[in-house]
Amino acid sequence: YCHLWKTFHGHPRLLSSDVYSQYESIRQGKQEIPKYFNFASDVLDKWSEIEKAGKRPSNPAFWWINGEGEEVKWSFEELGFLSRKVANVLTKECGLQKGDKLILILPRIPEWWLVKVACMRAGIVVIPGTSQLSAKDILYRLQASKAACIITTGKLAPAVDSVASQCQLLKTKLMVSKGSREGWQNFTELYQNQSADHSCIKTRIQDPMMIFFTSGTTGSPKMTQHSQGSLGFRPLLSERYWLDLTPSQIIWNTADTGWILTSIASFFDPWVFGSCIFIHNLPQTDSEVILNTLCRFPIDALVGAPTLFRMLVQNDLSKYKFMSLKYCMSGGEPLNPEVMEQWKSHTGLDIHEVYGQTEMGVICSVSKGMKIKPGSMGKAAPLYDVQIIDKNANILPPGQQGEIAIRSKPIRPLGFFSEYLDNPKKTAESERGDFYVTGDRGTMDEEGYFQFIGRDDDIIISSGYRIGPFEVESALIEHPAVVETAVVSSPDPLRGEVVKAFVVLSPTFSSTDLKSLTRDLQDHVKKTTAPYKYPRKVEFVKELPKTVTGKIKRNELRDKEWGRI
Repeated sequence: YCHLWKTFHGHPRLLSSDVYSQYESIRQGKQEIPKYFNFASDVLDKWSEIEKAGKRPSNPAFWWINGEGEEVKWSFEELGFLSRKVANVLTKECGLQKGDKLILILPRIPEWWLVKVACMRAGIVVIPGTSQLSAKDILYRLQASKAACIITTGKLAPAVDSVASQCQLLKTKLMVSKGSREGWQNFTELYQNQSADHSCIKTRIQDPMMIFFTSGTTGSPKMTQHSQGSLGFRPLLSERYWLDLTPSQIIWNTADTGWILTSIASFFDPWVFGSCIFIHNLPQTDSEVILNTLCRFPIDALVGAPTLFRMLVQNDLSKYKFMSLKYCMSGGEPLNPEVMEQWKSHTGLDIHEVYGQTEMGVICSVSKGMKIKPGSMGKAAPLYDVQIIDKNANILPPGQQGEIAIRSKPIRPLGFFSEYLDNPKKTAESERGDFYVTGDRGTMDEEGYFQFIGRDDDIIISSGYRIGPFEVESALIEHPAVVETAVVSSPDPLRGEVVKAFVVLSPTFSSTDLKSLTRDLQDHVKKTTAPYKYPRKVEFVKELPKTVTGKIKRNELRDKEWGRI
């Protein structure tokens, strides 16, 4: 394995034939994966060694700005030095041990990356959360996870204090702030005064490493547990399928730190390749700032939610000339083909769709060099056997609609989550026959391309017709008046339920007669897709409700329509 790594250097194509055979055997399941693995020592420290030997380009491993003139650049060696100091804070000052859980609620600041690496060095299970969490959300996470430590900002410290008395297992509170607060230790002061002498703990490949509280559209968030293998070793086996970078390239992912996409696209996968992770600490998504950043910095790859690209195409893109951008990726929910066309026509760049879930990361994607089919989210990732199945777990033929599922038996793929922690019932319910069922509906064509139809519980059945919300949303977004839209079912005495569209208008149409515009939108959908899919109800709203990861909460809109709230 060490020999494999020394040769790999982030370049599978440069492997010698014997090592490549070993690498392929592991990837195809013909040879067992290593028993022990730790991302900090086996990946990050290896890149530090390569860096010291002068075999890696001089660009940083981590590059952070905040728009206020502050800037941080770390090499892999500096990242290792600082993260060892933080590991000593967690083990010596906080008394945390291997297997203890730590909740990490920080915005896009460098400390988030330091703490994550430090937790891996110490064998501590890190639980990321978005800075938008309320006191009630924090209480639920502390109690459910039994976390022994929480690290957050001075802004969220009062919310933690308001519920901390109800969390008996919470031992330590660390605050990333220039100020002080009673009952809290100052994170920066602690780690700056620590020794950098720390030995990385030995971890098994199946040892827990991270827990994500899934955003989910219904019910309380579940604790989705991932291992050293499912997140850290997985990128070694999935080749360069969804992310194809070199050590000289820079990637910028705009997702929130509480989302698994940030752990994948701004941590594990780029650092496997020795690439530079770029971060702009934006308090709010500002399309002009993002476009200007792409012009000022040599960013090669951009990853964002569909909402980001919908916002960007509202600008006059002819005014911007990107410095280095070559590769754009979108994930979280489907991106409307109209937005993809607008982006390509103004920038010359395709948007490659990525489909995944918290439970197993990237499931499908449109990789570099792959033919782009509008509305398609690409082909299955190399680690997964993705199929369309029916309610009895039978594989359906190409073109037939069913549930998107990944084969989980007889061998559970390495990239899979370990379990829904403390919830064996939900873990068992996630499988049907030999498959893990995603809860999403879709189709697969003859070439193996998958198309997303909608969440299984988002499907609208009107007068016997099954209507996926995404196809109606795609038609609506083509209209110049529509910036964003969400489609749900609405009760109807005749048809049982009908299509209703919630529409966010473009500012240029804000003074338009809404009755006339409603008819215009309905006619547009009738002409663009099958007439029976048109929204019989339209409501104009200032914004759409979304989860912390940016997904539209259609369940909330649907519940209001059906009088459940």
